[in-house]
Amino acid sequence: MSFLPFDRRSLRFNLLIRLGLVALVIVGITWFLHGILLRDLAWEFLGDRLRQEARYTLDRVERLEGAPGQWLESDSPTREVFHHLYVLRIGDRTYSSHPDWLASLEPYLDDGDARLFEVQWQGRQLLVYRDSLELNGKPGVLLVGEDFAQVEEGLGALHWWVGGIAGLVLILLILMNLLAVNRSLRPLARLQHQLTEFQTGQRKRLDLDCPSELDGLLIQLNHFMDELQRRLQRSREAVANLSHTLQTPLAAVTQVLRGRRPIDDQRRQRMLERLEGMQAQLASELRRARFAGPGSAQHAVVAQEVCTLVEMMRTLYPDKHFELDLGLPPEHSVVVERQDLNEMLGIVLDNAGKWARAHVTCRIGQGSNQDLVFEVEDDGPGVQASALSQLGQRGKRLDESIPGYGLGLAILKQIVVQYRGEVTFSASREGGLCVRIALPFYRGTE
Repeated sequence: MSFLPFDRRSLRFNLLIRLGLVALVIVGITWFLHGILLRDLAWEFLGDRLRQEARYTLDRVERLEGAPGQWLESDSPTREVFHHLYVLRIGDRTYSSHPDWLASLEPYLDDGDARLFEVQWQGRQLLVYRDSLELNGKPGVLLVGEDFAQVEEGLGALHWWVGGIAGLVLILLILMNLLAVNRSLRPLARLQHQLTEFQTGQRKRLDLDCPSELDGLLIQLNHFMDELQRRLQRSREAVANLSHTLQTPLAAVTQVLRGRRPIDDQRRQRMLERLEGMQAQLASELRRARFAGPGSAQHAVVAQEVCTLVEMMRTLYPDKHFELDLGLPPEHSVVVERQDLNEMLGIVLDNAGKWARAHVTCRIGQGSNQDLVFEVEDDGPGVQASALSQLGQRGKRLDESIPGYGLGLAILKQIVVQYRGEVTFSASREGGLCVRIALPFYRGTE
């Protein structure tokens, strides 16, 4: 992963661009507001100074002996202290320290309200404060002004200096963002490295100290890795089972076919039974290989699948009554692959149909742990309590009166285990066998 990526799809590149734009906008807005606030602060500062000067001047004028205009002469103490522009009107007399400004300021003498304002004249800008007074019974107005253009030039220079500093701060922020993004994306680089190790067989699970935002991703990846391991193990077991189960019967059949002895009906029947057993074993392992398991991320609508299976069983066993007690809403779904659900329920219902005398009951609902529960009962001969633990063992048949190879319940247990569920066998209330399947942690949504 390069330090400065230019790939538009790169997460680092997009983060840097967005963070850079955010920093640019923030710095730009801050600089813009600085210019506005700086001018307002200068306006307030100069305005306050002009107010103080006006009060001082009015106080001096009220205590003045002689003509008030002498305070506006160039050598007056006020001019020496403040160096500002003055316009004073007492009655009908108007005095001005800058006659050139008198024409522009004279209109503001008619209003006696105290306020601060700006005046433009020949490209120059003047900040003026106006206040009223009364001298010897005559009303008066005093204007005190200061050239604001020079102040704004200084403010502009200061503002651009601040802009230069803001530019340096922006560059520093971009560099810090770059370092922060690269540091924050290190867990992704480590994750990529561990995935490479998994691909090469050096690692079976991801073990990464990463930000909490990646916890869900790691859990899902480890879940899929475990599922891959389980499927690989299942495939290896299937191959081993086929090799162990088929090797001896195939050798016996091959030996008979290669021999010179004639094949009578008895030997032919034994060969046929062995071939049928091999075929059943092969079908069983193929069915196991088709198990999707919980990692398939597929849902099955329970009511729809169960109703279809029950109708099929009614067709296969027309002399048996199949009763369905569905304790779930019709739209309820479960996180089980559709074919796996059909395989589980099909094995149990078919087994009940074979052994039932007349009646089979199928109940579906939610258990005490909010898990999905299937119960199938029949009124057949049942199984002795001491033999219930043997049900589900591969190739174990407790009664040879009905054709079969003892593989169905074994396959059922394998599928249920794949979904981390539980299958139990007990005596039915109707006298036969009760098969209960619970699938915890894989509840559907209503």
